[in-house]
Amino acid sequence: MPTHPLWRPFETPTPEEIAAARVREHVPERVQVVAPDPAWATSYAVVRAAIVQVLGDRAVSLRHVGSTSVPGLWAKPILDINLIVADSAQEDDYLPELEGIGFDLRVREPAWEEHRCLRLRNPQTNLHVFSPGATEPLRTVAFRDWLASHPDDRDEYAAAKRAAADLGFTDAMLYNNAKAAKVYDLYERIFAADPAHPHDPQPRPQPPTRPLRTC
Repeated sequence: MPTHPLWRPFETPTPEEIAAARVREHVPERVQVVAPDPAWATSYAVVRAAIVQVLGDRAVSLRHVGSTSVPGLWAKPILDINLIVADSAQEDDYLPELEGIGFDLRVREPAWEEHRCLRLRNPQTNLHVFSPGATEPLRTVAFRDWLASHPDDRDEYAAAKRAAADLGFTDAMLYNNAKAAKVYDLYERIFAADPAHPHDPQPRPQPPTRPLRTC
């Protein structure tokens, strides 16, 4: 049974895994999903320039991803940026410089493609750090590009996001749980439509067992 090279099973971290990944104690904060704001693109340009200034060519790649990168999509007003460095596990190679411009480390996941997540308060940003060859940055770009070119799916996803936010979560992980099934189903559409890679349908488990990761 062929599967797309970017496919992942529908998995969620346990509460213990979530706590272990967090570098600092979680501070409850109401999850809000707001109308699309054209200023998000400008904010990304500002953050990108600041990162490039301190890292130079150590920033192998920078991509604006997540809902704020999709024109017309409702989103949490927090930028998501993928940063590729030579080795995300070698924090001393990039973390001090990023801390110097206001980022702080929030998540460390050695077992999940050596993912690191840093947070910036102004403008609010989640910076996801990976090494070359990681799969997750490719997945998020594919998701972004699909929603940007498929307005019906974009609006369907927006409805799921707004419904999840209306549940009143104060932890983004729980918010992600509430919309994780929709995200998985959209990825299935993306993979099935890719002419370059055969993909047989991979139904998600019932009931779902694991959410997507976030900061």
